[in-house]
Amino acid sequence: MATTASTLTLRIVSPENVILDQEVLSVQVPGDDGMFGVLPRHATMVALTDSGPLRAKTNSGETVEFLIHDGFAEVKNNVVTILSRSAEKLTEIELERAKQAADRAREHMKSREDHVDRARAIAALRRALMRERLGRRSS
Repeated sequence: MATTASTLTLRIVSPENVILDQEVLSVQVPGDDGMFGVLPRHATMVALTDSGPLRAKTNSGETVEFLIHDGFAEVKNNVVTILSRSAEKLTEIELERAKQAADRAREHMKSREDHVDRARAIAALRRALMRERLGRRSS
């Protein structure tokens, strides 16, 4: 996708597929150390991303929002590539599914069994609660 001097290409990629490949004016990314913004001609960089809302302003002035989860962001030559374990449009979050995931994570955290990985259960709960909160906000 060709960009102009005043645009960026935003690519959101998960292990399953390319979720978005679009020309945009700006991007806000949930970084490991907090939100960061990217505008055209941004310096080359690589950063860890955190779970949270990614926002991009399109050429038409519309804002598109995705929930991304833990991964990496690369900015290079006016291309922002987000590698994320998963991503979904905020408007497409299924609240009931998010609630069920949060309930499952809580049950895993309560378990006293040795095979339960508490760190993974805590991370799953955090992702589910974020999906639920952002899904409510966008509906």
